Amino acid sequence: MKQSPSRRSLLRLMAGIPLLAAGASVAAADQAPLIGRLIQEARAHDQIAQRIDFISRALRGVHYQANTLIGGPGHPEQFVVRDDAFDCVTFCEVVLAAAIAHDLEAFDASLRRIRYEHGEVRWDERNHYFSAWSQRSLENQICRRVALGRSVTIDKTVNWPPLGRRHISMAAIPRATLLANGHLLASGDVIGFVSGRSNLDFFHTGLVAFEATTGALLLRHASRSRGRIVDERMDRFVAANGVKYVTLLRAADSAPNVDLA
Repeated sequence: MKQSPSRRSLLRLMAGIPLLAAGASVAAADQAPLIGRLIQEARAHDQIAQRIDFISRALRGVHYQANTLIGGPGHPEQFVVRDDAFDCVTFCEVVLAAAIAHDLEAFDASLRRIRYEHGEVRWDERNHYFSAWSQRSLENQICRRVALGRSVTIDKTVNWPPLGRRHISMAAIPRATLLANGHLLASGDVIGFVSGRSNLDFFHTGLVAFEATTGALLLRHASRSRGRIVDERMDRFVAANGVKYVTLLRAADSAPNVDLA
């Protein structure tokens, strides 16, 4: 589950040196051999939605770890690439970048474009809020918005001192609409769970998946409570966490089968 920005940044700064000392994979995609292998194996699938599903499924069981990125105000940002541990956002962005790429060099470039506003590895360029992450993915034509029925506009003003006050406006989908139209979604759709807190945009994110035998709608995500990447029934997750609204994105070159705005 995503932490509030202020706590997250503090923990990240505290964790930076130990992560490096422990030999975390930093600044080179070739230090993530599992991702390199999955990129090559995923090329057997023509559609990006299929590649996202293949890669994310192969990562089930990998450990959850918060604060895997390194950098902060006044501290050098480092380009972190790991395949041994993820938080909810890094799981989504690594899977998406790997599904787009045809090799590790292209993976590096895609991950930089997804993680940073202009692809430049700097702390102030990082998409700290998931709303910014989503907006940049739309602007860079990495993803397209999925519309399921009538959306609700949610406006918030968030205030994290290192970034200042920011107004956020998002077109969100009610929980009931999501659950009633799950059959219209595609494996690999990126789902964001809107926070009920006034000073936070989203509290979690993950990928849409489907149970192989029953077709039940699943959430594939890096779960803090379970300590690893898991598949979880979507209806149970939204009920347990009091989810009211979500957002949905689809990788841009997947075949549209719903209204894509």
